Amino acid sequence: MIYDVTVPITNTMPVWPGDPPVQLSAKSHESRDKTHIVSLTAIAMGSHTGTHIDAPFHMIKDGKRLHEFPLEILVGRATVFKIPRVRSIGRADLERLDWTGVERVLFKTDNSAHWLDGQFYEGFVYLEPAGAEFLVERGVRLVGIDYLSIDKFRSEAHPTHLVLLSKNILILEGLNLRAVTSGQYMLYALPLNLQDADGAPARAILVNS
Repeated sequence: MIYDVTVPITNTMPVWPGDPPVQLSAKSHESRDKTHIVSLTAIAMGSHTGTHIDAPFHMIKDGKRLHEFPLEILVGRATVFKIPRVRSIGRADLERLDWTGVERVLFKTDNSAHWLDGQFYEGFVYLEPAGAEFLVERGVRLVGIDYLSIDKFRSEAHPTHLVLLSKNILILEGLNLRAVTSGQYMLYALPLNLQDADGAPARAILVNS
């Protein structure tokens, strides 16, 4: 079974406060032979809109850009861990899980239910820096979470981002894991092929492995 874990892109979707709003504008013109109308959409949005990937350059001045990472990191076996009823994910939450063979991890939290709120959810669950350090120790290559940031809302120093991105661990944010259970999947998370980018929106799917 295929699970689309991508947040739909609409003009009314929640975006990070201060980021560019999504503007999808319908355009059209008449065909040259005047037999039909050609429709298209003008698209304006930030690179960290909805389901997206953070590259090190997002937070680190001389960090790697997104196009410098091989797609093999973004395609492969991934483990979904459900961690409910927590305000944040700490090291102790992670130490009790089975990390055998895990290279890509996606955290399903109470966040996934808040995509239906119709507005930005400030109280989203985040990954604590100590939890990020644990993932570095485990050799994880990609970390995903089900809201728009892996750091605490209004974080001033972005410590979790820096722990992961300084080790060239890609971050997949803005997942909607509401319909997905814990377990092993094949992940396909393909970003727009933007060059020299700090990140990019992605279409992410999970397939039962």
